[in-house]
Amino acid sequence: MKTTRQQQDATRRQIVASAVDLMTRQGFDGTTMKDIARAAGIGDATIYKYFPTKDRIVLGYLDDVAHQALADTLQTPGFAGYGLQEKLQRLTDAVLERLLADREFVAQVRGLARRSPLSMLAEPLAARQSLRDAVASFLEAAEASGEIEPCDFKGLAGSLYTDYLAGVVSYWLADTSDEFADTTQLVDLSLGVLVQALRGGLVNRVLQLGGFVLRSQMARMVQHGSGLMGMLHMAQQAMASAPTARAPAPMAAAAASPATTPSQAPRAPRKPRAATPPTEAPAAQPKATPRKKKSAP
Repeated sequence: MKTTRQQQDATRRQIVASAVDLMTRQGFDGTTMKDIARAAGIGDATIYKYFPTKDRIVLGYLDDVAHQALADTLQTPGFAGYGLQEKLQRLTDAVLERLLADREFVAQVRGLARRSPLSMLAEPLAARQSLRDAVASFLEAAEASGEIEPCDFKGLAGSLYTDYLAGVVSYWLADTSDEFADTTQLVDLSLGVLVQALRGGLVNRVLQLGGFVLRSQMARMVQHGSGLMGMLHMAQQAMASAPTARAPAPMAAAAASPATTPSQAPRAPRKPRAATPPTEAPAAQPKATPRKKKSAP
C-alpha cells in the first residue's frame, strides 16, 4: 500500500523524535540506526528511505526546529507592527524556546559539529534559506518605513544572522546564569548595537571595508569570558551618543528640523510565543522576559 504524504511526514517526525530521545540517553555514538528504527516502530530497512545516516537525522532535527521557530515568530500577534530589533529578538527567542526541551541533545549536536564539521555542512538546511529570506524581509520592511538607512546587503545579512544564531545557541549552552539571564542580555545588546548601526548607515560602510571579518570571528566572539558583553556595552553607548547621519524623508524635509530627527526607539518587552505588539514607547527600556532553565534529569 502506498503511503500518503501525511503518513510519510508523520513517520519522519517519529524517527527524529526517537533519535533525539535515544541519543540524549545513549549518546550519538552509542545509538545505531537499527535502535532508532525499532524505537520509531518501523523496519530496519525503512529508516534508510527517510535518512541515509545518523548525521542526516540530526540535520533533520535542526531543520524542523528552524521551520517551527520561524512559524511561531510570524504567527506572533501584532508581529507586523514590530520594529526591526523586536522582530529579530522574537525570532531568536523562538529558536531557543524550541531547543530548550532538548538542551542536552543540542549540546551533543554542538560537539558533533566540532568533531565532524564537514559531515554536518555537506547538505545545506532548507530552513537556513527560509531564515535568510525572513531576515531580508524584516530589513525591507524597516527600510520602507524609514526605520533604517537603505540597506545594500539584505541577502548577506540573512546569512550573517544564521551564523549569529549559531553563536547565540553556543553561548546559551554554556550559560549557567539564573534563567539564562546572560544569554538574554547578549541578545538584547548585540541586536541593539546592530540596529543602531543600521539606523546610521554604518553597516554599509563597514561592509565596504571588509565585512567578512564579522563572519569569520563570530564563533570566537561569543565564547564566555571573552569580554564580549563589555564590548557590546561600549559600542551601544558610542553609537547612542553619535549624531545620526540620516536625512529626513523628502515629504517631511520642509517641516522637519534638527530637533525632529528620529532617535533610537526603545525595545518592546519580549514574551515567549504569545508576544504582544509594541505599544507606546516607554521612557525606560523594559526588562526582557527571562527564559526558564530545564531541570536536570
